[in-house]
Amino acid sequence: MYRSLFSTFLFSILVIILQGQVLPPDDWFHKDSELDNILGISTDRTYNELLKGREGQTVVVAILDSGVDADHEDLNDVMWVNHDEIPGNNKDDDNNGYKDDIHGWNFIGGPDGKNVHHDTYEVTRLYAKYKYKYENADRDKLTRKQRDEYDKFIEYKKVVEKEREKAAKNLSKIEQSEAMLVNAIDALAEAVGDASLNMETIDSLEQLNQPALMIGINVYKEATSAGVEISSIEDMKELLTEELQHAKDYYSNKLEYAYNPDFNPRKIIGDDYSDPNEWQYGNNDVEGPDAAHGTHVAGIVAAERNNGIGINGISKNAVIMSVRTVPDGDERDKDVANAIRYAVDNGASVINMSFGKGQSWNKEIVDEAVKYAAKHDVLLVHAAGNSNQDNDRENNFPNDLFEKSFFLCKGEAKNWLEVGALSYQSDENMIASFSNYGRKGVDVFAPGVAMYSTVPGSEYQQMQGTSMAAPVVAGIAATIRSYFPTLTAEQVKEIIMESTIPITSKVKRPGDNELVEASEISVTGGVVNLYKAIKLAQETKGKSKARKSRKWRQYDEAWEKVQERRDRA
Repeated sequence: MYRSLFSTFLFSILVIILQGQVLPPDDWFHKDSELDNILGISTDRTYNELLKGREGQTVVVAILDSGVDADHEDLNDVMWVNHDEIPGNNKDDDNNGYKDDIHGWNFIGGPDGKNVHHDTYEVTRLYAKYKYKYENADRDKLTRKQRDEYDKFIEYKKVVEKEREKAAKNLSKIEQSEAMLVNAIDALAEAVGDASLNMETIDSLEQLNQPALMIGINVYKEATSAGVEISSIEDMKELLTEELQHAKDYYSNKLEYAYNPDFNPRKIIGDDYSDPNEWQYGNNDVEGPDAAHGTHVAGIVAAERNNGIGINGISKNAVIMSVRTVPDGDERDKDVANAIRYAVDNGASVINMSFGKGQSWNKEIVDEAVKYAAKHDVLLVHAAGNSNQDNDRENNFPNDLFEKSFFLCKGEAKNWLEVGALSYQSDENMIASFSNYGRKGVDVFAPGVAMYSTVPGSEYQQMQGTSMAAPVVAGIAATIRSYFPTLTAEQVKEIIMESTIPITSKVKRPGDNELVEASEISVTGGVVNLYKAIKLAQETKGKSKARKSRKWRQYDEAWEKVQERRDRA
């Protein structure tokens, strides 16, 4: 039990070790399969060969996420700036409905500057919605419409109660194991004494009938085999304390927030949540209380290239608009719809959405926003999810299928790309084990494992998920739209899909590890590639005129001044 608990809770978020393989270089997703023998997207090769000496147009990429650290050393010069707004005067200078929206907007913040950090899952909100109505209801006495609602209530109730029970049990296990683990480290410290803490010392220890010492030895071996450097007992204690706290916080949050039907932070925002058409709410804090996820996503798309620090983003000419939409919990449909519309109205041509959920409160308002984006030629890139599920069979919202049907046929958004995650391995483990998939529901795969990118405080770290795969595709889309501005959003989507590198060998299907053709778990059966996409874009005639809004033109002028300043430096 102990070793299983240790592996699950302590190191799953520390390191990425897949079948004993060595981790790839931090910039592996930029590599080229022919030049580097790593299946990246060929970013550097593209700029060195196909785009060398070419100047593209500025492209605004909206990051709908937890927030972005606009002051990050590798992002501060690539943040979108609303030049029609005067900073700090508490006025809506450009009359777009939002005061002081300099780098974007925050739809989960209040007028007093406070922000929603934690929120419930959508299934919990739906359970709470029907609870007052059906908790003590007799199904046999309900109308047909009421029975449908009652059945949904029972379904939601089962999920919430099951998850609360599971979280409580896991939290109890961690708390019970905490004392045992602390005793184990103490026993190891006593056995090691003044000797150096290394594998030679560990192997020399006599365990006899000392269970605590045996556990301490196993902890050390488990950690070092996973690549964690431990040179002292204090290192082990610090690591243990930190990761146990992470695990306790994770399950405590599920009980206190995510699956708690009595928790509702919406009062912080002060909107009328029952009104799905309300749009003037929130504040201009585009970072929020925890911007790690959104900042990491933003760096993959557009961290400043070749500035001698940090990392290189994919798109050279992209600027980042932060639209804070996602709390620690499920995003709300009203906020997602308003975030999409805000991004479209303020000049974004690519929108990245690295979030998702299993239920939807009001899918119709999100569908209408997606149609609005399509009408204005904006491409939406969405992460497929990390539940190793088949999205053709299981719910994953938002998605590109419109809820309202026409002539018995479901409408489908043609400006939408659904992205699964690729590992850095080139064998049957190529598809990330956590990635959702779907023969119809997932369009392409993109790098999403061991992704090194920006995090708040001008720091950098690795993360993994389809959340990291989506911005890879958004970065490719932004690059295409920068150098080929007459291509429509639909054309860019087609180019990205048609230029994928086919996966020719069978791969493990996430969830059951059955070997299947990649075409069975995605539309294209391929991996996105910037080099091939640019070559195809060069051969494609655009269908629109390359026009820019006033804000885009103003930003280009400001961007040119930034570039001139860098050249002089």
